[in-house]
Amino acid sequence: MSRPRNLLLRAAEIDDGAALARLYSEPSAVAGTLQLPYPSAGAWTRKLEEASAFELHLLACVRQDVAGHGFIRRFAEFARRQHAATLGLAVRSDWQRRGIGDALMQALIERAEQWMQIRRIELEVYVDNRAAIALYRKHGFVEEGLLRNYAFRDGQWVDVVPMARLR
Repeated sequence: MSRPRNLLLRAAEIDDGAALARLYSEPSAVAGTLQLPYPSAGAWTRKLEEASAFELHLLACVRQDVAGHGFIRRFAEFARRQHAATLGLAVRSDWQRRGIGDALMQALIERAEQWMQIRRIELEVYVDNRAAIALYRKHGFVEEGLLRNYAFRDGQWVDVVPMARLR
């Protein structure tokens, strides 16, 4: 899978709230994440303003266009879980299967393991999101069970697979 030549990964800035609201307004992002429909730019701006030193919001940009977003967040509030972090990502539907998710995963894993001393990265993925499961497996994540009726999506309860990568 070849990445766009002009792909730039960069930390999200406070004024990226509107771009993130657009990304997470897409039906595929609403269906594939825990985000609710109709996110506001203000809510995303507040989320970026409140981000701690224990997390990174990373944007994948092609030219000036935000094609994807990923985050890594250490479980800083739990003294005995300092070695662990949670990860999530979303890629705009018109940029899927073009290397954006792969680039975000590589960068987030490198940040976590090489710079944050993270030994365990966790995530949850809907059982019907085969493309995401394949991407996570490619990057060393393994399934750790099944969480039944984990989230409510489009009028139905949906199961998720918890996955983790151990360094």
